[in-house]
Amino acid sequence: MIKTRVQELLHIRMPIIQGGLAYLARASLAAQVSIAGALGQITATTLDTQEDLRREIRQLREITDKPFGVNFAMGHRPIDDLLEVALEERVPAISLTGGNPKPYAPRIVNQGIPLIVLTAGVRAAKNAEQLGASIVVAVGVEGGGHLGRDDTSTMVLTRRVVQSVQIPVVASGGIADGQGLVAALALGAEGIEMGTRFVATVECPAHPSYKERLVGTQENETRIIEKSIGLPGRVLPSPYVDTILAHEPASSLEELLPYISGDKNQRAALEGLWDQGFAWGGQATGLIEDIPSVQELMNRIEKQAEETFRRLNISWLDS
Repeated sequence: MIKTRVQELLHIRMPIIQGGLAYLARASLAAQVSIAGALGQITATTLDTQEDLRREIRQLREITDKPFGVNFAMGHRPIDDLLEVALEERVPAISLTGGNPKPYAPRIVNQGIPLIVLTAGVRAAKNAEQLGASIVVAVGVEGGGHLGRDDTSTMVLTRRVVQSVQIPVVASGGIADGQGLVAALALGAEGIEMGTRFVATVECPAHPSYKERLVGTQENETRIIEKSIGLPGRVLPSPYVDTILAHEPASSLEELLPYISGDKNQRAALEGLWDQGFAWGGQATGLIEDIPSVQELMNRIEKQAEETFRRLNISWLDS
């Protein structure tokens, strides 16, 4: 496997980061991702209290001593109290997404903890670099969950961000296999982040019907919600998503909030109630054909990447 700065900074064997995954990225999943050689992450902002986060961090450390990260999705709730726990616990990495990292970056960087910032544009990537981020993730419009407002594809965005910053870039959005990893490296990225693909694994605590829908949903069937309020997010199709879209365009977040709140996400993602809630999913659904264990998935990605490297080790000029 090729060695990149992402692997060196995060002390991981494979240049792969597991996404934050809202209510799903718990210690049980993150630990298995880390054991498999990538960077597993615990999601913080869907936990209720500081002690809940501390418990997740310590539970992961009981399972493995491999590096992991804690992800903070900004904008949903104040994160200062939870961030303090992550700093106190000296977690190996912290990632910020969904808002301005400026209020929090100095506290993380000053403690020498690698800071990963998810961005959807060149300007945000440059800002993250100036704030001291170690790694910036370029999230294209193909991804699941909340996206940038510019509708820029992963291929174009990754290349533009690589051209614009000196720190390592990780590509995200529509990536689910070893071929996607090699493509990202070809664009100048030094790793990939995957969210949707990790939901469809044995260890993910998602409801079985969520995983089955990821296998059965094609890349052109996902939907975009919340675009009318400037917070576009890609979801799997469902009767409830039709209800959300029937209330768009909305004039404000407050108007749409009763339909898009976190408990509605949990109804589908954790309980499988698709007529009462929604679940995030990217266009990578078109590439998901099964529900393997995390280790099986990582082994497969490594093999696919190796086979792709070998196939490309033929000069096109020879033809």
